[in-house]
Amino acid sequence: MNEVTQEKTVINGKEYIIETGKVAKQANGAVLVRYGDTVVLVTAVAAEEPKEDIDFFPLTVEFEEKFYAAGKIPGGFIKREGKPGEKAILSARLIDRPIRPLFPEGYRNEVQIIATVLSVDQENPPDILGITGASAALTISDIPFEGPIAGVRIGYRDGKYLVNPTSEELDDSLLDIVVAGSKDAITMVEAGAKEVSEEVIVGALELAQREIVKLVELQERLREKIGKEKASFEPPDLSSVTKKIEEEALEDIRISLITKEKKEREKKLSLIKKTLKEKHEEDEEFLKYLNDAFEKIIKSEVRRLISTEKKRVDGRGLEDIRPISCEVGVLPRTHGSALFTRGQTQALVITTLGATEDEQIVDDITEEENKKFMLHYNFPPFSVGEIRPRRGPGRREIGHGALAERAIKAVLPPEEEFPYTIRVVSEILESNGSSSMATVCGATMSLMDAGVGITKPVSGIAMGLIKEAGEFFILTDILGFEDHYGDMDFKVAGTRDGITALQMDIKISGISSDIMRKALNQAKKARLFILDKMAETIDKPRESLSPYAPRIEVLTISANKIGDLIGPGGKNIKRIIEETGVKINIEPDGKVYVFSTNEGAFDKAREMIETLTREAKVGENYLGKVTRITNFGAFVEIFPGKEGLVHISNLSTRRVKNVKDVVNVGDKILVKVINIDDTGRVNLSRKAVIQEEEEKEKAGRKENS
Repeated sequence: MNEVTQEKTVINGKEYIIETGKVAKQANGAVLVRYGDTVVLVTAVAAEEPKEDIDFFPLTVEFEEKFYAAGKIPGGFIKREGKPGEKAILSARLIDRPIRPLFPEGYRNEVQIIATVLSVDQENPPDILGITGASAALTISDIPFEGPIAGVRIGYRDGKYLVNPTSEELDDSLLDIVVAGSKDAITMVEAGAKEVSEEVIVGALELAQREIVKLVELQERLREKIGKEKASFEPPDLSSVTKKIEEEALEDIRISLITKEKKEREKKLSLIKKTLKEKHEEDEEFLKYLNDAFEKIIKSEVRRLISTEKKRVDGRGLEDIRPISCEVGVLPRTHGSALFTRGQTQALVITTLGATEDEQIVDDITEEENKKFMLHYNFPPFSVGEIRPRRGPGRREIGHGALAERAIKAVLPPEEEFPYTIRVVSEILESNGSSSMATVCGATMSLMDAGVGITKPVSGIAMGLIKEAGEFFILTDILGFEDHYGDMDFKVAGTRDGITALQMDIKISGISSDIMRKALNQAKKARLFILDKMAETIDKPRESLSPYAPRIEVLTISANKIGDLIGPGGKNIKRIIEETGVKINIEPDGKVYVFSTNEGAFDKAREMIETLTREAKVGENYLGKVTRITNFGAFVEIFPGKEGLVHISNLSTRRVKNVKDVVNVGDKILVKVINIDDTGRVNLSRKAVIQEEEEKEKAGRKENS
């Protein structure tokens, strides 16, 4: 039996443990990562032989949430875990993005990383354990991997940073930033924020880097003790094929690259490759490595153009933003709509307002929650001129939607001011770089077009990086081409006053805080420029909602009246809904939300609710109906469901011997509430009303005399 090996460090006062050798020993590498009472098993397995006829690295990352980890049984009819939810997919992406660039170039063996959440304490989120665990499993395995790296989360509250904050601490944190990196540099960033400054972000990254070093050293100690010898891998030698292509087609490639239109550029480069293929159709080695060598040359030329000529393939300077156009109200029957176009990237964004019952119920291993704001991103194949099957949203679509959702969430009005469920959908109609940031801009305008009172507009921009010969060049508003061949994809969204979301992926070993600071400042300049462009079309939310949007009225009733409103078996609430057509949601605190597009229905529903939930108030007069007669008084219904007693002594200003001498069942009489006892019994007086009337008459006679 293999020896169990364990390494520990301390992060924010809590033990951080990585253990191997006890479980999953048939995987190439397997570790248990524990922080608090959250435990994640991460395994790494690689195929022995490379996949043929593919030109990409076949890495898959799975993040599996087990309900037993939180002591829960899955909801619904099927009592076992199904396909991953959105949180699990986003966690898998967090693991995938920092490790993917650290495999050798040209490596084509299939690799699968599986992170299984075995225990979760609801305080320490398991996603960041998955990042470090994946790196540790790969580091001690025989799989070629240029790590280790590690991941930490940083919060910011009351002017202080929090390392690996608990879920509760994150609730009122101004920042939720996940950072992955090596000993020397940052490799991935994912963040949501509440309008924090660029300096706060840089401070968080520098703190994260220091904590990451501890976790990397922990993995290095593990590797020294039990690390396997890495499998040999030699990248293919492309030199001879590259030389032939350069001799025969380099000038044509350079001319073709400098083409403003994406499709035209792709067409020209494809034609060059086709010509080379036909010319060397008998040369098996040339054909085998043609695609890789051709890509290598294009990458080199794109980077040379930027680093030496300070030019980009579409003719722009390094900080230039493509032409922007904005429209709102483009769809006649939706609640809000906007069309945002930047160069050849275009997002049609639609806002829909709904009732409380339209909230999304989230059922996963964390504490249950209902989402009142959802942003969904769709990337159809026609947006890039392609054909592919449509099988629902992929991981990229879910990830881009989540990024845009974080960017916008910070500026939404509080629920008590705007109690609607909000769904925003971004349809990407064209894509050539940063469609997620186009979604942020379009979502802002669409929400304002719908009359949603966002506190401030938000815009977004994607930044790129070329690092060559010790120099670095930051690109503003990158194309898909520049994303593919560059060293960084850095998306920044925010208002005029601060950052609300970040996402950064690095394809090199990492970047310094100086590069981050420059990229953030350059992004701010671009963000403000785009906000100005958006403001030319719409600069604030519309004063009224679309006539097709539901209206909401919030009524407040006593919590002990909820049962009266619902009625036995829901009888009362069903009757209101059937007779008026409104939607009604009742909160435990007595707030009643009424949804309708019809003003008359609102009024009728309000009246019915008020009638069912009215409470008697001492000193107020009511016109009531006598329902019962006793020898000591009369019971009077002052409003539906509420009776009070008029004692015989309070029936008249004269002495009454028999109740029936004054009132009978069915009579309507005016009464005053004179007392409500501790049990809720109401005492009424007809005499008090008569005395009031007599006093008024006396006062009137005095004025007239």
